[in-house]
Amino acid sequence: MPLDSTDFPRVWMSYDETPDHDHDEDFEELEATLRRGTPFVILTDSAPSENHAHSQEEKKRTALWMKKHKTELRTLVLAMIVIEPNAAKRMTFKPFGVAFAKFWGYPMKLASSREEAMEIAGKLLSEHSGCATA
Repeated sequence: MPLDSTDFPRVWMSYDETPDHDHDEDFEELEATLRRGTPFVILTDSAPSENHAHSQEEKKRTALWMKKHKTELRTLVLAMIVIEPNAAKRMTFKPFGVAFAKFWGYPMKLASSREEAMEIAGKLLSEHSGCATA
């Protein structure tokens, strides 16, 4: 889940990873983003596929990391916005979104295009700050 925060407070996440990908670097990058202390949104146009699986060790490490950063995640991450052009695939994400929000502490929003995702992000950021940040 490599992150790109060059367009902060819009942080892009990718699920396209190489087999030797270092998840510790991803968590370090997310921690650095949280340390900014400013609310942000996570956007992705490479949502995990059905065959995107994690080992038991990775699941445990993720759960422990999430618990350690629960307060910051709930306070600073306004949402994850998943871009999925296919309407049927977007529908399959809806039930997953409930479990996602319970686990991570922030909602998953669905967008059909990058433009729609940017509109959602702008609205969330504006609502949170009380002024237009889009």
